[in-house]
Amino acid sequence: MAVFSRGFGGRRRESDESLPPGQYLTEDFPVLSAGPTPRIDTSEWNFTIVSESGDRSTWSWDEMLALGIEDVHTDIHCVTRWSKLATNWRGVSLDKLFAGVDTSEAYVMAHSYGGYTTNVPLEDLLEGKAWIATEFEGEPLDPEHGGPARLLVPHLYFWKSAKWVRGLTMQSTDEPGFWEQNGYNMYGDPWKEERYW
Repeated sequence: MAVFSRGFGGRRRESDESLPPGQYLTEDFPVLSAGPTPRIDTSEWNFTIVSESGDRSTWSWDEMLALGIEDVHTDIHCVTRWSKLATNWRGVSLDKLFAGVDTSEAYVMAHSYGGYTTNVPLEDLLEGKAWIATEFEGEPLDPEHGGPARLLVPHLYFWKSAKWVRGLTMQSTDEPGFWEQNGYNMYGDPWKEERYW
């Protein structure tokens, strides 16, 4: 069951060309979760990529951060129609995490602490398109927003930016994750309004 909390206020500016169709601008950071908020200490957090052969590449919190943190300035768009412009994040590029991963698969299933999943084509995670985000607006990422780390895939609707991310599993086919099994679009491009099936 979805849990809605503070922040669902905004200004309707659907004619603004900086917003995808059907979106409105918000200054808040609304929260929508598919269940309770996990609390994960960074000393217990790890991130694993599992290839099609079953090989596992795993990083602790410190090992991931040692790969290098990048500043990310981007807009974010939620399927529930809010958009937040010019947000500032810090995180590790998925390009760095995939540098040593041998895979020929085209799809990924993201897994989160708490059981959430979402599917993403691998090409949407590489070439500077996605990060494991650890900070938002200069502060460590709050648990309600996915901290200590969330997947950040800002060119897709925000449900693809899995909160509390713990790993990625390579897939040969585009299998649906949690929201996709419940009627959301398999891809989620906000500029094409790919909200639902």
